[in-house]
Amino acid sequence: MADLGEMLNEEYSVIKSRKENMQEGSYTCYLFNKGLDKILKKIGEEATETIIAAKNDDKGEIVGEICDLLFHTEVMMAEKGITWDDVACELAERRAKENMNVEKEAKRKAENRTDECKIN
Repeated sequence: MADLGEMLNEEYSVIKSRKENMQEGSYTCYLFNKGLDKILKKIGEEATETIIAAKNDDKGEIVGEICDLLFHTEVMMAEKGITWDDVACELAERRAKENMNVEKEAKRKAENRTDECKIN
């Protein structure tokens, strides 16, 4: 089985390389040349196609559309200077905050407190 993190990092490296070394005929280079509006439009299209695929309940189609959505999101990330490390750090911060809130709620329940724990 392929490692998702490795695959995303590898694909992102190829995308960044295409941004830095434009190659004629490359779809990725075409997107960068067209600019952010085109890239964002493609993300919207792929998100819609992912939703439709999910509604049609065809796993292969869903996976394909998710891949398309991730690819176009990675192009946008490269355009905006965002890396998978940036995303991973944000996810880790969110997970830590969620875990902290879960622990606070468990402590409150263990102490039989009736006040609500505010989760931000």
